[in-house]
Amino acid sequence: MKTTRYFDALRTRPDRAAIRNEWIERAIRTPIKEKVQADRRIQRWAHVPEAENRYLRVVLLSDGETVHNAFFDRRFAP
Repeated sequence: MKTTRYFDALRTRPDRAAIRNEWIERAIRTPIKEKVQADRRIQRWAHVPEAENRYLRVVLLSDGETVHNAFFDRRFAP
């Protein structure tokens, strides 16, 4: 999985360290929703039942494969 330095730094935070790579990869491969931002970054969401039924948002660079951010999105509604 390709990542940015920004993402690598975020992974050290306790709230982000619990996010498993397999969940990020799930959001990349089989998102339940996708949105392209004005700056061409791509947001993808995945349902993660193993994480208290939360929804994970993954932000990718415009190449569609480099992870820039990943977090549980409390406001997402499918």
